[in-house]
Amino acid sequence: MGILQDRLSKFRLPQMYMERGVYPYFREIDSAQNTEVMMDGKKVLMFGSNSYMGLTYDKRIIDAAIAATQKYGTGCAGSRLLNGTLDIHIKLEKELAEFVGKDESLCFSTGFTVNEGVIPQLVGRGDYIICDDRDHASIVDGRRLSFATQLKYKHNDMDALEKELQKCEPDALKLIVVDSVFSMEGDLANLPEIVRLKKKYNASIYVDEAHGLGVFGRNGRGVCDHFGLTDEIDLIMGTFSKSLASIGGFVAGDKDVINWLRHNARSYIFQASNTPAATAAAIEALHILKTEPERQENLWKITNYALKRFRDAGFEIGDTESPIIPLYVRDTDKTFEVTKLAFDEGVFINPVIPPACHPQDTLVRFALMATHTQDQVDFAIDKLVKCFKQLDILK
Repeated sequence: MGILQDRLSKFRLPQMYMERGVYPYFREIDSAQNTEVMMDGKKVLMFGSNSYMGLTYDKRIIDAAIAATQKYGTGCAGSRLLNGTLDIHIKLEKELAEFVGKDESLCFSTGFTVNEGVIPQLVGRGDYIICDDRDHASIVDGRRLSFATQLKYKHNDMDALEKELQKCEPDALKLIVVDSVFSMEGDLANLPEIVRLKKKYNASIYVDEAHGLGVFGRNGRGVCDHFGLTDEIDLIMGTFSKSLASIGGFVAGDKDVINWLRHNARSYIFQASNTPAATAAAIEALHILKTEPERQENLWKITNYALKRFRDAGFEIGDTESPIIPLYVRDTDKTFEVTKLAFDEGVFINPVIPPACHPQDTLVRFALMATHTQDQVDFAIDKLVKCFKQLDILK
């Protein structure tokens, strides 16, 4: 056995949980991604989706994707730099820039590759990247590709952030990179205080709005808009795979910065451009966000209802302020076991274990959509109370 094979043979975690029948990943869905899905021949309530607006099976979006495929084909067969730029790519970029309040935007084929490609092009040797220690994996990978000095601060601890900024050379470029909504815990970045520190230490701010768009701000413009701080944020990043019912991502900012990224971000210029269908779907979803505010209102109505019910039932849900509700378990085995028990009861939830969280913070992630009903939430919470009590997680 070679060195690689020998190392991989010691990676037992998936096999161990498979043998126990509680392995919770790569579960197959054979229906549309909606509040109810079909799995293993039965209906299951979906509380593990990032489709906050509930648009992934909207007929208008499906029709837009079909029409784009009929006009442009199934793919572009090249990068945006060469033969892969369509007029609808430009249309989407212009609409996104206007939506988030920036000069221009640049669309990538996935949200992950936005962070992976943009961050290392913004900072280099002699510069600094300062990140929240619970930033998304794509931010982590993006900063690792940079030659800048990399600093981390304790989650949402503004005193810790200031101490890291004090370590930086005063005249160096200092880029603070942060999620607007933290995808596992559901809490918000303290953007007002981060902006204050930006001004004090002459730093720049890059905000990942993956889980903020559609949910916060006017018509879903995000957390930057929610706090009225769009003009203070240098770059705003977002994805299409959550509220925009598609796949892809974008970064928006100053015209000169976007032009620099257009010609230098490696995951943009060397990656095949997004499909016509995905692009048209994102455009249509964006139009729906702007014209149907009742979706966002429905999401917050059901979110506030669920938050109260979980708290009243005694669940530990941390500091969440969003439709992402963490139900803390604080034990890896029980996290997997309660996920399986919930599925058997007809409720799909996602387990969160390291490296997505600290070992002492394992949880199951309960996520809401604008299209969930109160009856569905009641059913799910009643079943989760039963499962958590069965494992002595909830007393």
